[in-house]
Amino acid sequence: MVVKNQPSAMPDSYFELVKRFPLTHVRSLRHLGQAIALVDELLQKRLDRGAQEYLDALSDLIATYEDEHAPIPDASESDVLRELMRSSGHKQMALSKAVGISQSTLSAILNGEREMTKSHMVALAKFFNVPPSVFLPS
Repeated sequence: MVVKNQPSAMPDSYFELVKRFPLTHVRSLRHLGQAIALVDELLQKRLDRGAQEYLDALSDLIATYEDEHAPIPDASESDVLRELMRSSGHKQMALSKAVGISQSTLSAILNGEREMTKSHMVALAKFFNVPPSVFLPS
């Protein structure tokens, strides 16, 4: 005799949220806004298992809609470098000395006037402790 594991019953909180905002494909920007507002509300609360399952499912539906209707373009290598510098508090001159890339080269890269070489990517990735692939489009 084969015994099948029954999935555990979903808590009532899940069904209360489904009644409030059904889990269906996001159909429009207005619907997306409503879904995001509910996600924001739920993120402010301590959730039980049912509410967390609902939040996960709603988040997946939002991501599916956004992937199809509002894809985020890849960041340029200069944008990635600029953000790494900003978040770590490094200035061009100090970074130049630390990684062995001239300040004028870093400036040209940051201004989009020059592309990074592989050796630039490797040196910067090592310095910021990130994979070199962060500088490449996906």
